This record gives sequence, C-alpha cells and structure tokens, in this order.
Amino acid sequence: MSKFLSVPLKKPSEVDIVKPLNNLIQSTYNGASEEEKAKYSEAVNEFSKQRNTAIWKFFEKYEASLEVVYAYYDQICALETKISVSELQIPFKWKDAFDKGSIFGGKISLTHTSLLYEKVCVLFNIAALQSSIAASQQLDNDEGLKMAIKLLQQSAGIFQYLKGATPAAVPSEPTPDISQDTLVVMQALMVAQAQEVFILKAIKGKPRVFITSKRYNSFHGLADNMNNLIIAKLCCQGEEFYADVLRAMQKESVRSLWEKEWIPTVAGKQAGFHALTQLYQSLVCRAAKKIGEEIARLRNAIDLFTAAQSRGGNETYLDEYFSRAKRNLAESTKDNEFIYNEMIPELSTLASPGKAQLAKPLPLASPMASNFRDIFTNLVPVELHRALTASDMRKNEIVNVEIMKLRESTQTLNAVLASLNLPAAVETADSNSGLPPSLKEKAVEVRQKGGVENVKTMLKELPDLLNRNREILDETERLLDEERDSDNQLRAQFKERWTRISSDKLTEMFRTNAKKYREVINNAIEADKVVRQKFEANQNGIQLLSMSPEEIQQSLPSASGSVDPNCSSVQRLKQLMEDVETIKAERDAIESELKSATFDMKNEFLQALQKDGAIDEPALSLARIGQTLNPLQQQVRESVDRQQSLVADIQSAHGAFVSETGSCGSSRDTLYQELATAYDSYIELSGNLQEGTKFYNDLTQLLVVFQNKISDFVFARKTEKEELLKDLTTASSRQACPATPSLPSHYASTSGSGSDIPSNPAGSAPSVPAATAAANMPYPAQVHGMPVPYGAQPGVPYPAYVPPPMPQSFNPYATLPYPGNYQYPGGYPQGPPPGHYGTYPGSYAPQQQGGYPNQKPPGW
Repeated sequence: MSKFLSVPLKKPSEVDIVKPLNNLIQSTYNGASEEEKAKYSEAVNEFSKQRNTAIWKFFEKYEASLEVVYAYYDQICALETKISVSELQIPFKWKDAFDKGSIFGGKISLTHTSLLYEKVCVLFNIAALQSSIAASQQLDNDEGLKMAIKLLQQSAGIFQYLKGATPAAVPSEPTPDISQDTLVVMQALMVAQAQEVFILKAIKGKPRVFITSKRYNSFHGLADNMNNLIIAKLCCQGEEFYADVLRAMQKESVRSLWEKEWIPTVAGKQAGFHALTQLYQSLVCRAAKKIGEEIARLRNAIDLFTAAQSRGGNETYLDEYFSRAKRNLAESTKDNEFIYNEMIPELSTLASPGKAQLAKPLPLASPMASNFRDIFTNLVPVELHRALTASDMRKNEIVNVEIMKLRESTQTLNAVLASLNLPAAVETADSNSGLPPSLKEKAVEVRQKGGVENVKTMLKELPDLLNRNREILDETERLLDEERDSDNQLRAQFKERWTRISSDKLTEMFRTNAKKYREVINNAIEADKVVRQKFEANQNGIQLLSMSPEEIQQSLPSASGSVDPNCSSVQRLKQLMEDVETIKAERDAIESELKSATFDMKNEFLQALQKDGAIDEPALSLARIGQTLNPLQQQVRESVDRQQSLVADIQSAHGAFVSETGSCGSSRDTLYQELATAYDSYIELSGNLQEGTKFYNDLTQLLVVFQNKISDFVFARKTEKEELLKDLTTASSRQACPATPSLPSHYASTSGSGSDIPSNPAGSAPSVPAATAAANMPYPAQVHGMPVPYGAQPGVPYPAYVPPPMPQSFNPYATLPYPGNYQYPGGYPQGPPPGHYGTYPGSYAPQQQGGYPNQKPPGW
C-alpha cells in the first residue's frame, strides 16, 4: 500500500488572553470575594500558559502531544459555558493550513475576535495532528493498525463537526482550509484512509494464498473463500470512498490547494482498490469454479493495477498483488484452454461483489483528554450565574419595597411629631442648653457626626465625583466613535473589498449599555439637586444644632411658661412617646432581619439545569422568596397598621394637652419644631451623601470595567484592520501569480501580529485634547487624568482594586432618584424599571487603592 496523506497544520499566532479574559470574568462574576477573584486570576494565567504550550505541541507529531492539545480544547469547551463568548474580545489569528507562501511562511490568515473561532482552529489542528500520527504508525502489527484506524476515524469526525460549527464561528468568509468544500474533502479522505487500514487489517488476518489447489471442499477452503469475499467487499467500498475524495478534490474552489502529489495519490488508490476488488472477487470465482468470470476479473485487475501505478506515479504501488494477479491469470487461462473451455464474459455483465463499510466518522468525545482538569472549576456556568444574580436582584427588590414601607411610615410619623412639637412640648428644658432632653440628644448627635460642615464638605465633593464618571463615559464613547469612523472611512475607500463586519453591527450592545450608563448619570444629577434643595431648606436648623450648648441657649427665644409634668395630658403624651420609640425599635429589628434574609438557590438551579437544560428562575425564586420573606412581610403590615391608631391617639392626646395647658404656638415651640425637622433632614442628608459618594465611586469602577471591554474590542478591531489593510495592499501581487487561486479579500499577512501593538489607554479624559493618531491607527492616545485599564506598571497588568458590582443592599431614602439595586448582567446597566427610583446604593466605602494613575501604560 502507498503512504497515507496527512493534513497540514494551521499556524497559530501568540496573543495575550490574560487581560481581556480577566476583564470579562471580573464584569460577569462581579460579586466574587477577594479570594475568589484571586483564584480566577490564577486560572486565567494557567489557561494562557496552557494555550501557549498547546499551540506549539501541534508541531510535535507524537501521541503524547495529543493529550496536551486535547486538554486545551476541553478547557475551551468548559470555559465557553462559564462566560459570554460573544463578549470576549481577543484577536485570535491563524494562518491557512494549505498556503505555503514564501520561504517565510504563508500569507493567508484570518484574525477573528471570537473564542468559537479559536475552538474551530484548534479542532482543525487536532484532526490534522491525528492524521499525521496515524500516517506514522507501523502497519505491520495490530497495535499500529488499531491506532491508525482510531485516529483516522476521530479525525473524520472532527472534520464532520467542523462543517456545521465553522459557519457559526466565522461569520465572515473563512480561510480556504476551513471552507465547506475543503472540510468535505478532509472528512472523505480520512474515512477513505480508515477504510484502507481496515482492508490492510483484513488482509493481514488471512493467509495470502493466491494459487490454491482445485479442492475447496475442506473447512479451511470454505473459510478462506469467505475471507476473500469480505475483502472484496471492503475493497469495493474503499474504491468508492477514494472516488468520492477524487471528485471533491477536483472542484474548482479547492483544486489548487493540494500538494502536487495529493490528487495523483488519490487517483492511484482509487484505481488500486478497484483492482484489489477484482483480484479478491476472482478468488471467490475460483472457489466456485467460475473460471470464465475469474479470467475476466483478473484481466480487468491487471489493467487497473497498471492504471494505479501510472496515475499515482509509483511503479511499485501494489506490485506484490499485481504480480500475483498475473500469475493467477496465467494459470487460470491455461486451465481454461485445456480443461474448462468456458466463455469469457464481458466485464459490463459481471455483478458487483457488494460493499462493506467499516470506516465511519467517530463523534467528538467529551472530554477528549483522559485526565482533563477544569482549571475554571470555581466559575459556575454562566447561565447558573445569571440565574443566581437575577434571583438575588428579585429578592432585593422585594426586600427594598418592604423596607421602604417601614421607612416611609417612620418618616410620616416623624413629620407628625415635629408638627406637634413632640416630645419636646412635654419635656422640661435642660438648664445648660435651654433645650428639652430629646432635642439636646439630637444636637449632640449632629455635632458628633460633623455638623453642618460635614454636609457642606460632602456636597462640594459630589460635582467632582460626577464629572469623573461623566468623563470616563465620554472617553468610552469617543473610543467607539473613533473606531466606527475609521472603519467607515476605510469602507468608503475600499468599497466592496472591505469585507469585515461593520462597526455599527458589532457595537450595538455597547452603544445600548453606554446609553443606559448615561441615563444612570442623568438620574444621579437629578438626585443631587434633590439633596441640595433639602439642605438649603433646613440649613438654618442644622446650623443651630451644630452649635455649642451656650450658642444654642443664646439663640432660643424666651419661654412662654412651663408645663406641669403631673398634668394627665402630659403623662398620656409621654406614654405615647414611649410607644413611638418602641415601634421604631421594632422596625429597626425588622429591617435588619429583612437585610440579612438569605437563601441558597444554587443547588435548585443546578438540578433544573441538569434536568431540563434551562432554569426557570422566576418560578423557582419566587417560591423560595415567599417562604423566606412572608413572615417578615406580615410584620411590616402589622407595624404600618399599628401606626395609624398610634398617630390618632397622639393627635387626640395633643389636643387635650393644648386645651389643658394652653401650650401651643409660642416662638420657642416653633423653633423646637424647626430643630426636630432639621435633625431628621440632617440624618437623611448624611445617609444620602455617604451613599452618593459610594454610588459615584462604585459607578467609576463599573465604568472602568466597561471601558476596558471597549478597549479590548477596539484593540481587537485595530489588529483585524491592520491585517486586512496589509492583505489589500498585496492583493495585486497575488493576482499576478497564475498558480494561486482567487482569495477572499480579508485574508491577512503574517506580519501584522497583535503582540507589538500597545495596550489600550482606556482611561483618558475627553477634556484634555487627545494626541493625533496615525491615519491607520484609530486606537486612542493616552490622556492624563483618568484611570488606565490595565495599570501603569509592567509587572502589574491590572489596578490594585477590582471593580465591585453595584451594591445589592437596600438603598435608604429611595424617594430620591438615585438609581440603585439593579444587577447589571455582565457588568452593564440594564436601566431601572419605568417609574422606579432609588437612592445612592448601599453603605460600602470603596477602596481607592492606587487611585487613578496619570502615567501612561507600558508601550505608550
């Protein structure tokens, strides 16, 4: 038999996958702990090393190399279930396997920013490596035959899989090696060669007896005859397989791809297996004493053996079988002339021996590696993560509604008490400050919290925090606009030859998310106005509460009289004030329980995912939320209902108090009311401003992550653009070569590797004029003043902090229009529901480790 044909390998290019993959994982799994984030980063680094090892193991054609590349492919399959592959912006570049180019390598390549494209190219190389290892097997022993059969059928299965997977992974025109016509040839060739090995194994398993005695009535003769028939059927099927390969290889779209000996080799094998079919069927005829048919088949076999050697350019191809066919023909012709005198039938009248197919494509194993270890085991499936995120958001929304009921009721209660000057009206003024004990305690608390100056300081910081976020978003949109304008300019210049997908189609989701972020910022601006108005309305009262006891004493108007503490109405009001403190304490406890209410849906979601392949998150979550929160919701309702009767009692008792004491409407009472209202406003303002500061800081970190993803996209598109530009500039020289087939216009030169392109300075501020970029370089220049995406030191690729998610705890004072409590899938905002407003989220204070460096990242 002749040698087997092995598929050439696609040549990979090294690419930095650490930064974009870390970016994507941080934005997708943004609620992870610091320990989990460290594990994710470690896994990303290991994955990068695994790729660097695997892509070069393809060129080591040993069985041990297969396990390494299998493991990398398995890791891609595992990873694509845990991240959104469409959002991973890595410019994977692979050269065409069949393009020989010059002595410096082939020029045809394709750069695509998709993990699915990487998966397709890795699979292609796995199939190619399998074909190479199969071709190197020793076929004179059973182990070599079995290994070749297994690898060739696995290779065929991969090429069959790629026929369906490639169009989805490569939306643009693919390189010739992964085009549909090429994959059809590769699959057919691997199946044909596997069938050839089965034939070799069948021949090896029977004695090679071509000149046998005329006595075929023994048991061994019958068994030998059956083996001959089976081999004839196998060879007939092999001949058909190679005929299919030959037809597919001669299509105009792929004919010029093959090495010069491929088509002659396949044509020779097609004729050779036809010859073997006739040879072994002639032995069947000999056993049945059909001497005329035997001679006809042997004559045809000799012609076919001659054709096989001629077409394949190998004078020794199947020479052993050729010689034996000649000897058998000479003997049978002599016997027929002297003994049988049978007519020699026409070849066209002879029936086919039938076909026996043993070779077939094997389905992809999962996993392919025998000892595969998922290095991203800490990452849950992305569908599960999204379900958990949605469930947590659903629970938080319900919790927030219940807490809002409590707080609104408490605010209403405070307003009623302030309007009635309670509890100050029934308290004896302190001699040191001139204030009732309740107001004195409030004044002390205000001073401890920093007083009016603390509020003014935080109010002054808000515009700077707002502008920082607005500038990051402006810069992010500028990156998108520059990339789009560059693409449109080149599309207008090259017209139909500019074949890559337009920027507008690829950035639709980015633009939508940027618009959502813009809405979030606009809502925050409105919330800032509400806070300022509240402060201005209560500034005088807050200013007075911030003073020392002596200053407060001097500011008080003269008292109109004292209240008899033994008066029945006073005693009644004091009792009711104790009830007020009790209901407030109860509400604090209920609120604490609502905030701490947790449940783990992971196991339920996993079971649903394994059973149904999908997760009905609303149905599963609402059932568990109801079980957990119903008792607390009932307590909220009871507390709100109880307040109605309490307020009615307070108003009734206050009326009796006024009638009995005549104490109402004095200037001092009016001031007490103003101070009580100012205290409530001060507490609200302090919470609003603390949470507003945190809101803006957290939004900054979210926007930096968003900007990083845009930067990854722009970087990948820049690399792809440079590849396409180089291809277009060399298109004319390629067309001048008559032996080169027509090529898709987007195939790129090998010299445009992305490794020499600097990292993206994603944090430049739009208020500073950007450096002028080269005409073919829409990647932004670094501008000082904003955080850079990957840090500022060569050894530290990321900032010291990891952007956290938007907080999920309850946002107090949700009547303010600060957006909050919304889980953003993938780290992007989805916008608050119509008519719903929140306040500054949470109470977490972000760590600004390292701040926002002004220096440029390495390479700029």
